Amino acid sequence: MTDRRPPPARKKARFTPFDFLMFGILIAGMIYIVYRVDQVLVYHWEWHTVFEYVVRRDETGALVPNVLLTGLMSTLRLAFWGTIAAAIIGLVTGLCRTSSNLFLRSVARLYVELIRNIPPLVFIFVFYFFISGQIMPALGIDEFVRSASPESAAVVELLFSPIGLFSNFLAGVICLSLFEGAYISEIVRAGIQSIEKGQWEAARAIGLSRFNVLRDVILPQAIRKILPPLAGQFITLVKDSAIVSLISIQELTYVATEVAATTTRVFETWIIVGFLYFAVCYSLALLFGRLEKKMQTGRR
Repeated sequence: MTDRRPPPARKKARFTPFDFLMFGILIAGMIYIVYRVDQVLVYHWEWHTVFEYVVRRDETGALVPNVLLTGLMSTLRLAFWGTIAAAIIGLVTGLCRTSSNLFLRSVARLYVELIRNIPPLVFIFVFYFFISGQIMPALGIDEFVRSASPESAAVVELLFSPIGLFSNFLAGVICLSLFEGAYISEIVRAGIQSIEKGQWEAARAIGLSRFNVLRDVILPQAIRKILPPLAGQFITLVKDSAIVSLISIQELTYVATEVAATTTRVFETWIIVGFLYFAVCYSLALLFGRLEKKMQTGRR
């Protein structure tokens, strides 16, 4: 008879005197580092100068987002659409990597190995100039930008970027999704191949097609296994979006470079930008952690 009792609850972790000692040493070390940096740099901090580029007061005196928060919103839009596109590319190529068709396996492997063995900067530069020079005109993006109505421009600006930069934004999303999709592909492949062979054989024995086996038997189990590395890859995509600042896409890193150059407040600017990235990535980590716990609870 199968034992259906839930697993025992985990014991609550408690702080020990050793933990408090280590925390004290860590805090003391951080204070010493800050003190030494202040003594060596002899730097006059001007946080208010940079904070003015985070929020500002409009004509009515209300606080409104300034260029750094606007750049953060561009980063979030870039990461959102890049995540969706990368997930689709990764899922399709991951399935092709496990296909019985030699041609599909070869094409998927060629794509993955090409991306994984080219430095990100080289990949971004090569594909950006190819995409912006060949694909965008073929899709009619430039013509759409020139002839867009005010209503269309407002929708594009809300969901993507200012209408004048839409072509650059779309090229950046494509480059980022192609780059990240290769890594998601390997996560999907590993998750599918981690399912026991007997699951495939049992499902095929009752008459299910390969598609139905994947959809109804393999993928539901594989998703639970690939969720943690997939969540980590999506958080990495948010940080990797800074790469596209090199192709003049006005996301957070690009704007921060301009602010640092304008104000000459380099340390303050990049510390604030680092905190903004941390806040976004840590929030995503907490969200994915809760989702993973829910899936584990549902599995029981």
